[in-house]
Amino acid sequence: MVAGNRGYTGDRVLTLLSTMGSKLAMQLLRARLLSIRTLAVLSCLAIPAAGAGQLPLEDVSPANLIADGSSAQSTPGIAAASSSGLSGPSSVAGQLQSDADSSEGEKPLLPAEQRLKDRWQKNYGLELGGDYNLLGIYATDSLGEDAAAGGALRLYGQWRPFARRAPGSGALVFKVEHRHKLGTDVAPQSLGTEIGYAGIPATVFSDAGALLTNLYWTQQLADNRFAFNVGVVDVTDYIDVYGLVNPWTDFNNLVFTTSPSIPSPNQGLGAAARFSFSSQYYILAGIADANGNPEEPEDFLHSFFNKAEYFKHVEAGWVESFDKRFTDNIHLLLWQVDERTEADVPDGWGASFSFSRLLNDRWMPFVRAGYADDGGAILKRTVSAGTGDVLDKKNNVVGFGAEWGRPADSFGDEASKQDQYTFELYMRWQPLPAVQIVPGVQYIINPALNQARDSLWLPGLRLRAVF
Repeated sequence: MVAGNRGYTGDRVLTLLSTMGSKLAMQLLRARLLSIRTLAVLSCLAIPAAGAGQLPLEDVSPANLIADGSSAQSTPGIAAASSSGLSGPSSVAGQLQSDADSSEGEKPLLPAEQRLKDRWQKNYGLELGGDYNLLGIYATDSLGEDAAAGGALRLYGQWRPFARRAPGSGALVFKVEHRHKLGTDVAPQSLGTEIGYAGIPATVFSDAGALLTNLYWTQQLADNRFAFNVGVVDVTDYIDVYGLVNPWTDFNNLVFTTSPSIPSPNQGLGAAARFSFSSQYYILAGIADANGNPEEPEDFLHSFFNKAEYFKHVEAGWVESFDKRFTDNIHLLLWQVDERTEADVPDGWGASFSFSRLLNDRWMPFVRAGYADDGGAILKRTVSAGTGDVLDKKNNVVGFGAEWGRPADSFGDEASKQDQYTFELYMRWQPLPAVQIVPGVQYIINPALNQARDSLWLPGLRLRAVF
């Protein structure tokens, strides 16, 4: 086998960055116009304002309220503790909380739009958010394409219709997205296949198009000892989470987000519930459609009830406190998935372990491991470790991770016996309250599907603009 090494040429990198820049400008303009139109329509459809006979709601933003009524506290830059009783850092509630924390005390870039959003949140319990994300990534060696760029426009929010009488009692959570490639033949998510890597170097930047990724009800009961989600869910929002799991703001590679030894299904119908035995011990269990397809939301019901192939999970863990449940967390997850007949994927089961602790409100070391017995998982063995370093209170973070993995048997006898190593280093820099710039680099040793190369580099640049 001869690798298609195209070299690390400066012209290709400059061309890629130029294309990314022009596409980003156009997408941000479209996102801005869409946001204004959305808010304007909602404003026209609004129920009478508080001054017209409606009682004003309490401020139910995640930044000021958690489900048990106490003040939310989190370390800037790492895993904001959202108000929802069953949500992780990459969930809608977690993202809204993180963005609120990172812009606290800062003057908004779009004051008029922010005032409108604040009014909706205060008067009607409706909290809205959105962002545009862009990633460009380049491989120093490849069997096929060696460069990829992609973008993702997301609109998300949560509505608390009963917040006036019972703050934090429940919310309707929603999120729509459009993921697309930008000026390259492949999207960043597919670059792993091109370079012969058994994995996903860019977890969320696909070319899937329009998606409905969240539409569920979340509820907390009994002073937040019990919480559940039911509807269109993303299981990676709440299973096997830790402080640096959010692929929109932290690591790009799947090995440092949700474990690649877990065959997490795409978004679809499902339900999950958490019960806390005390302030520190919990159990979380759920079920989701193993054939979830957010590109075809009209098939959600048919797929869940007629195909009846499910991903099941149960997780037990310890946390330092509810506020620190992502940074100071030790848990064990067990999962099982049914055979997917049409997709020709066998059933399977597995387990994942995660340990993380926050030290001196700055460092967050982590150790994670996973095992899979088929079920469509990418890796059948994985062990990873690393740390995050909070540089200051402005959401600036440096993260580093190292991982060993053994590919699943479905990749073939030779690849499944290969020891594959992945390293990633990134820095999240937030020069403005609504803008994040994240340069990073990945280094892969022994790419399992590229026997001609011992190692390769993947430098990349990610941008995120919040509106």
